[in-house]
Amino acid sequence: MSEKTILLEIFQPFAQYRNPFTFYYAQTFPLPPKSTIIGMLQNATDHYYDEEFWNFKVSVHGGFESTFWNYQSLIKAAKTGISIVKYRGKLTLYNQNRPLYGEGLTSQRSPVYQQELFNGHIYIFLRGPEHLINEVENALKNPRKILYLGRSEDVIFIKKIHEVVFEKKRTNSKFFRLQFPTYIKLRGFPISKDKFPVYSIGTKVIFKNDGKSVKNKGEIIMGKTEREPEFEPVIYTGTDFIVTLSDNIVLDIYKLEENGNKKVFKIPEEYGWL
Repeated sequence: MSEKTILLEIFQPFAQYRNPFTFYYAQTFPLPPKSTIIGMLQNATDHYYDEEFWNFKVSVHGGFESTFWNYQSLIKAAKTGISIVKYRGKLTLYNQNRPLYGEGLTSQRSPVYQQELFNGHIYIFLRGPEHLINEVENALKNPRKILYLGRSEDVIFIKKIHEVVFEKKRTNSKFFRLQFPTYIKLRGFPISKDKFPVYSIGTKVIFKNDGKSVKNKGEIIMGKTEREPEFEPVIYTGTDFIVTLSDNIVLDIYKLEENGNKKVFKIPEEYGWL
């Protein structure tokens, strides 16, 4: 089966990629995790819960211009989930034995600070079977719905899609320089200085009923469907673009030149693909 690699060049005005390991405030990951990216692609192609999409290899680069804080009152969900009941003669969303919305007593809200990102310029490399990549490319070039990455309000704009051929190069010194921040898998990576922050990001999410994978939205049952996530520890290179090594590695290198501007992307072959 032949493979194909494309580069998605994206602009995103606002984003919040929730870090589930933060509790007193809602921290955002600095770049979208693989699970968020694959979810966006499943939604764009109408392949909801298609497990074949988790076989895609993803490498994400870029960043946002600034970070800000948003104070919100979020709904605290009951363990049994949200249900639909008849209340005052109308079908109403119910949570914690109270109406979800409306006048008077409603389900409990929790005030929380949310860390959010502003003006994102994101580059996503996507590698997988050619027929699936072609389907993704067509869905993104001719969207049938509003595209978003993260929350439903975090819309994205596809600036361009590039077909990619990499140059492979082994580092001949104990460092390499990056032009853009990225995620690099931590396990086994021969980094010599622990100067980068580490995150545990989502790489896969499977929904199951009684141990069987959900195939479509109609199979989701509140209070019964189980969500099984997988996580991968990564370093985030941030704005300090020199990565020092204890051993040489192989880099996938792609150079993009447009309107006199050159962008160079370097992906550690074994560690930069999620």
